[in-house]
Order: sequence, then structure tokens, then C-alpha cells
Amino acid sequence: MKIKYCLLLTILLVIQSIFSLHAQTTSGTEFWLTFGRNYYSNQNWSNLDLQIRIVSGDQHTEGSIYFTYLDTEVSFNIGAQEVYTYNLSIAEKQAVYNYIMGTSYRSIYITANYPVTVYAINQYHLSTDATNIFPVSVLDTAYYQISYTPTNFVSDAYAVIATEDNTKIFHNGDLIATLQTGQVYYHTFNVDMTGAHITANYPVAFFALSPATFIPSNSSNYDCLMQQLAPVNTWGKKFFVPVSHLTRDRIRIVASENNTNITQIGGEIKSALGSQMSLTHLQNGQFVELDVFLDSAGCYIQSDKPVGVCTYLTGRAYNNFGVSDPAQAWLPSIEQSISNTMIAPFIPTGTTNLTAHFALIMTPTTTKTDTKVSIGGATLVPLSGGTWYDNDTAKMSFYTMPLTNNTASYYFTNDAGFIIMCYGVGNDESYYYLAGSAMRDLQAAFYANNVYHNSLKDTTFCDKVVNFRAEVEGLHPDSERIKWFFDDVEDLNGRDHAEWSKTYDAGEHHENVDMVVRFQNGEIKTISALLNVKVFWTKIKNIRH
Repeated sequence: MKIKYCLLLTILLVIQSIFSLHAQTTSGTEFWLTFGRNYYSNQNWSNLDLQIRIVSGDQHTEGSIYFTYLDTEVSFNIGAQEVYTYNLSIAEKQAVYNYIMGTSYRSIYITANYPVTVYAINQYHLSTDATNIFPVSVLDTAYYQISYTPTNFVSDAYAVIATEDNTKIFHNGDLIATLQTGQVYYHTFNVDMTGAHITANYPVAFFALSPATFIPSNSSNYDCLMQQLAPVNTWGKKFFVPVSHLTRDRIRIVASENNTNITQIGGEIKSALGSQMSLTHLQNGQFVELDVFLDSAGCYIQSDKPVGVCTYLTGRAYNNFGVSDPAQAWLPSIEQSISNTMIAPFIPTGTTNLTAHFALIMTPTTTKTDTKVSIGGATLVPLSGGTWYDNDTAKMSFYTMPLTNNTASYYFTNDAGFIIMCYGVGNDESYYYLAGSAMRDLQAAFYANNVYHNSLKDTTFCDKVVNFRAEVEGLHPDSERIKWFFDDVEDLNGRDHAEWSKTYDAGEHHENVDMVVRFQNGEIKTISALLNVKVFWTKIKNIRH
């Protein structure tokens, strides 16, 4: 037996960012929510099922659901890894349901003492959709409407909720409302508003809410759409699109910047009202529509500028009269992968045809079998009951897993990262939504040793050199783009450098690090962090026989 001693250098970086450390995923502690018109129900409150599901993390969690219009609240108390379901009363439905264009207080404010994931469903017999609810910490000021062509007897719609007083809302640059905290502006128009640019002077929550649509437009079987959409600063350039077990879904890709070029493998461009038939030179707000197929193992998308993607279930006639109906889900880019999340399927309480619930898990192919799930707090086990589909182009795979326990939480984990969607189907009834992903600001960010700046809490590096890397979108080549500051002193060697490194000697170091970015439009953005760097030697015993 030999005993060998070596020297291990460990750097412990504890980051306290100006952004919340829990702000970079779909879980959080503070949420705003509203509901839109469901065509079939209109004002038939007794048969309309509006439901909220809250899934806790590893801690016992307490919180409240506050109804702004009523000035009332409901407290909740959830054990670790449990699910809380709240079905709105008739009075509460009336207080959160938008069906007339204008400003109101038809909002819900949800808070919790520990991070939770929140979902909502708008369900009426044969007309259903659901959405995840983004935490306030990831909301921003710029969005694009992504919806679908409404039927000829309703209008397209969206809703904006203010998180601060004196919030000004602009539609394609025109001021349309000024809101106070918790106020909702519900906007309708008689044609598809996909590509409309919605901006505000303070962060807002934005919901696409179509009362009824055929998908595709020349198909039969219409349904409502409900999806909270992500702000433009979280849009990415690489996407892997999974496909439901229905064999054929539809997607829309929306450009956020002029002269956007897209490549895709696995999809087929389709003509739709207002869509483009070319993937090149898209202008901001323009969109392309594609069919994606299960037998192609999904679709891989790349763009040279950030784009937003929504994926849709279609009417059952478009899927050879299988069980489905139109439904819409936000699809994050591959850059928004996470390593774990907690979800739960829905249990509608009204008359429903929903009979099956599924999770779609997307992850790198090489580590797909590392994906594990715990149901109701049980031991982590490999995925079961479904099928892996491998996409060689994307080097990604997806798995369609039935969710058969409607009362339990499902905890998924894979250190290599994944994104998870959920959907449910029945005869003439479906829902589809993003269930779990990161919500990182991809317009400007920095990394230390390839770890995102808001994910560095209690991260340990076994190297005394810390490599800093910037990722910034929308910079003008002639602008003074990036500046790096340590304790308010600029490191001139880092001026306009996207990558550089710093070496820390033995000892303890405390520094404020700021990355200041100036964009082409004159906007200045600062990302700040406090680094506590501890460098020390540790002996490692290596025993060999």
C-alpha cells in the first residue's frame, strides 16, 4: 500500500448579486397572475374551472394567494415536496377573469417564504389550456405577443400586469395604458397579434390569452390558449423542439432583431396568416411557422440573433383524429437548461375529457440515462413508462413520460441539464405548458469558470485562476461595449474583452465585481457581484494497493 499526499488548491466563491439568487429559474417566491376569456364559458362561472397549483421544494413552505380586486387573501401551508391545489370560488373567478378590453384590478398576487413553482389552468368542458407562472424576479420590460389566428367570432388577446406604480404600457411604440401595481391591461384585436412588440418602463407580467383558435387555421376543433410569455432578454439562439406522442405539432419562431437568419433541421415550413415563408432576413416581430414530427425526433433550430419560440398542440383532425385540441407552450432555448425541478399534473374539477397527462424531458443524448425522477418524495429512479427519441443533429434527446399520479409531486434531476414541458390530452381537449427551465438574462451576463454569475453561490473551484467570460447581445462594433470593475476601479486590460482571467494568491479576498455594458441603443446595463475568494491548501490522501 502506498500513501500519496498532494496539494489541492480550493477557491470558494460566494456571490451576492444585485439579482436574486433564486431569480434564474421558473421557481420563485413572488408571482402575478390573471386569466383571459375562455370562449365556451364567457360568464358561466359555475362551469368554469380556474385552478392554481403550487409545488413546494425541499422545505415546508407557507404563503398566500391575494385577490387584488377583492382585497382578500387565502393562506396556504405545504409540506416539503408536496402539491397545493386551489380552486377559485365563483366570486374569485369573477375577480380575475378578463373578457372586456381595458384596465382593471383582475389580478392574483402569490407569495411564499421559500421558492415554489406555480401553475394555472383555465378549464371548461372541451376548452382548456394551462400555463406556468414566472416569478417576479425574472420579469422584464420588453415582450412580443405570440399567439395564433383567432376564430372569426372572437378576437386575439393579451394581458399585462404591472409590478410597480405608474407603469406605462406601449404597443408597437404607442402608449396604450398607465397602470398601478397589480392593475391589468387586457387588450383585444380582431386579428392575430403575433409579432406585436409590447414594452413598459417597469417590469411587467405578460400573458397570451386567445379565447378560441383553430391550429392550424384551416383545421377543425378550436380551443382557448393561455401562456405566460418570457421577456426578450431571456430569448436564445439554440432550440431543441420535442414532439408530443400525437406525432405532429406546430411551432412559431419570432425574431427580436432585424435581419435575423435561422436554420432548422427536422421541421417543415408552413404557410399561415401573417407568417414568412423564408428563414432569412426576418425583421423584428416577423415570424415563421413549422410543422415538427415525431418520426424526425423533433427539430433543431439555430439563429444568429435571439428568437422566441412557442410550440402548439393541434386540433385532433390534424392528427388523424387522435385525442388533442389546440394548446400553446413557451419553449426556452437550450441555454436555459436546469439540473432539477419539481412539477405536478393538473386535476380539473369540472366536466372534462382530459384523460392523460405527460412530461416531455429534453436533455443531452450522451447523459440522457442520468435523468432521474422522484414521485411523491420517494427514492430517485430512472424514467419509466415512455420512450427516448434521439436527435443526432442537436445531440439532444427527449422522453415522453406519462404522469399517472395526479396528486403527487414529480421531482426530476440531471446534472447535465434539461428542460421539461407538460401537456394533457383528451377527446377535443388539451393543455400544454413549460413546466421547468432556467430564466437567465441572456442579453448580458458573465461567467466565472463557466458558471453563470447568479449560480455561483457556494461554488468551489479547484484552481487559483478564475476565468471570467462575458456574453452580451446587441452590441454595436464601434461602441465602448464592455467594462470590468474591481472595487469600483476599472481593469483597463479588460476593456471590450469578452474573456480574461484573474489569479488569486493564497489568502482571503473580498472584491466587488461589476460588468458594465453599453448597447447600440444607448442602454447601459450593469451586472454586479460580491466575490469572497478563499484560497487555501488541502492535503489529499490517495491510497493505492
